[in-house]
Amino acid sequence: MSLKKINTVLAATFVLFILWFGTEFILSPETTAPTFGLPSWPSGDGGGFLVVKGVRDVVMALVLGVLLVTGHRRALGWALLVEALAAYGDMANVLAHHGSVATALGVHGLTATLMVVNGLLILRETRRAATVPATPAPQPA
Repeated sequence: MSLKKINTVLAATFVLFILWFGTEFILSPETTAPTFGLPSWPSGDGGGFLVVKGVRDVVMALVLGVLLVTGHRRALGWALLVEALAAYGDMANVLAHHGSVATALGVHGLTATLMVVNGLLILRETRRAATVPATPAPQPA
């Protein structure tokens, strides 16, 4: 299997995973929240922040999906690198609030690291195409 196909499958997997997870936070935050890794449910009206997290995830997935479908692979690589920061932030948030270390590292940290690897592989794949000089079209005599 070519590097491009592997990168495409990985990126599509991220799109679907992030879209699914974000949708779950929007539709049923009370059942999805415990899987995030934080030790307690938000008090008062704090549950609304879970929907905000869901919307963030859906938008992130749509950005990656649009770049993937439209073939903007170099931009997709950069977007994966930047969006990995959100997953690293989620990891840091869980750790800072005495949540599950296993979830922080095994879910958020691993997801972020795989996004970085996928982004770097896509940038590597597209670097070759970006560095090959375009040959000028032949001029009519």
